[in-house]
Amino acid sequence: MARGGHNKERGEPARKCIVTGEVQPKAGLIRFVVGPDNQVVPDVLGKLPGRGMYVTADRAVLDQATKGQFARSAKQAVTVPDNLADLVEGQLARRVVDLIALARKAGLAVCGFEKVKGWLAGGEQVRVLVQASDGSERGKTKLWTPEGARYFGCLTSTELGLAFGRQTVIHGALATGGLSNRVVEEATKLRGLRESDGGDGASGKDKEAR
Repeated sequence: MARGGHNKERGEPARKCIVTGEVQPKAGLIRFVVGPDNQVVPDVLGKLPGRGMYVTADRAVLDQATKGQFARSAKQAVTVPDNLADLVEGQLARRVVDLIALARKAGLAVCGFEKVKGWLAGGEQVRVLVQASDGSERGKTKLWTPEGARYFGCLTSTELGLAFGRQTVIHGALATGGLSNRVVEEATKLRGLRESDGGDGASGKDKEAR
């Protein structure tokens, strides 16, 4: 299993992290390119032109990359923004929020304690349980992550609120589907940048399931 919890599956596109040297699925990496002004630019969507440089989605690893690794990989002098990790984190957070919003509009996501609990208890095919990082720990532990589903606690209540068209949201759930799989991929990267200790505010029992 690669760093960040991604399994190396045959046929899945893989790249080498310029810091760790580990080859792993692209899903666990953040792509960067060198812009026309020789500045390192994060490519969260993976669509910018240019030779890609890949870094494991982990804040500590990304911080190491800013200390000369980008220049060595690009084989030229480059400028690295002082707040690069924060810049990437912000872009990833926006990406996760947008994907959850798309899932909500497609009828594949609900929010609110009772609705989420109803989905979990009613046998709905839940792919993701998401809870606000700044929500009440007592309230969050009253919900559980179904077997085979993923849990994320790396978004704030305000960010979840944006995703669900409300001021704030603490609890949310996404049904099985392609959009939810994309949420899992991007939220895993975001968690790597926001949660250095790997914790997600969940109870130990739930963490094991997640």
